[in-house]
Amino acid sequence: MKVNSEVLQTAEKPGASGESLAHRELKRLAVEWARARRLMLCGSEVRLPRSNYRADVAAATPRQLSGNAVTAVFECKASRSDFLRDSADERATVATVQSLSERLHALNQLIGTHRPDLRLGEELFPEFDCIDLRGSRHDTHRAVTKALAAAQNALYEGTKFSKLTRWRAATFLYLVVDHATLVHGHEVPAGWGLLIREGEQLHCVIAPVRQETKLEERIALLERIASRAR
Repeated sequence: MKVNSEVLQTAEKPGASGESLAHRELKRLAVEWARARRLMLCGSEVRLPRSNYRADVAAATPRQLSGNAVTAVFECKASRSDFLRDSADERATVATVQSLSERLHALNQLIGTHRPDLRLGEELFPEFDCIDLRGSRHDTHRAVTKALAAAQNALYEGTKFSKLTRWRAATFLYLVVDHATLVHGHEVPAGWGLLIREGEQLHCVIAPVRQETKLEERIALLERIASRAR
């Protein structure tokens, strides 16, 4: 597969509206860091295959048909709040959603049993009937409902790191942060590397675990990088 590396090397486009200068600088430094390590084909804001996520920076080595070809994805975080939005563990969050959902269902059944006046009377069998809590105050029900909504939101919106690992988004996955105090070492997602900015350079303080990626997966990412040059 022949690829025009000069075109791909200029596949970086301006960040989305509202992107901070610090975030843009982290992306620039990630591109420089990648190219210094033979990941010469780079693009920013690359939509990843098999997902709706965009990688801040995606990179690949030339000649993806060779045995030592690799790809990489860099997620840049200039603030701790931005990091926390994507860092929920998928398995743990799924377990939390399941537990809260079961608790809410049991609570609804219990309320329906003790307060039959709250049932809507729309079903033949009472156990399948809905309850109407609009005219009553039930703090536990409100708290569990709120917790479930937050956990579901975290599952759908806040598990980016975990999902990119499961989907084998690239051979190497890197978290790029603006300063050492932004994220603690134990908070780095499993399998991810950690690059910390020091002045005008990035330093790797945690090496990533190499993901087993198939040729077609690497080619798919390379095509997405190439599409950013159009």
